[in-house]
Amino acid sequence: MNIANKLTLLRIIMIPLFIFLLLSGYSLWAFIVFSLASLTDFLDGYLARKHNLITNFGKFMDPLADKLLITSALICFVELGVLNSWVVIIILSREFIVSIFRAIAAADGIVIAASIWGKAKTISQMFMVILLLLNNYPFELINVPMDQILVVIATVLTIISGYDYIVKNKQVLKE
Repeated sequence: MNIANKLTLLRIIMIPLFIFLLLSGYSLWAFIVFSLASLTDFLDGYLARKHNLITNFGKFMDPLADKLLITSALICFVELGVLNSWVVIIILSREFIVSIFRAIAAADGIVIAASIWGKAKTISQMFMVILLLLNNYPFELINVPMDQILVVIATVLTIISGYDYIVKNKQVLKE
């Protein structure tokens, strides 16, 4: 197993610790663990491209690790009363739809890589989670609800990326 895939697995392993810290009220520690896990996402992709370590395992597990990390945070935020459930429903629906498309494509031997919209969605969701973990700090100091702005941006990018994914890969359903 190469270093990029090990970083993806590390991100998955960090999720239970993140959940425990967040639900136990250790928001700062949860922020640190989430941030480190998010950094592994950028680092594993960088290393995979730079050193030609791209594998089918990585193509499937990297987006899955992202989904597990983000959805874990979102579900915890609903439980903690930080985020409305409708936002989580939109994001989870998109993730289920994309996962189903990927599974159907994989059954036909097709690997579908993430699009620029999917990457933008993931980045916006990660920054949204970080600001929610920090209770909008430092933007609260200047009365800018950046965390809520990022909730809107992440939700809109989730919808756009889902639509883009379906349109670009609709042939998968025709098989």
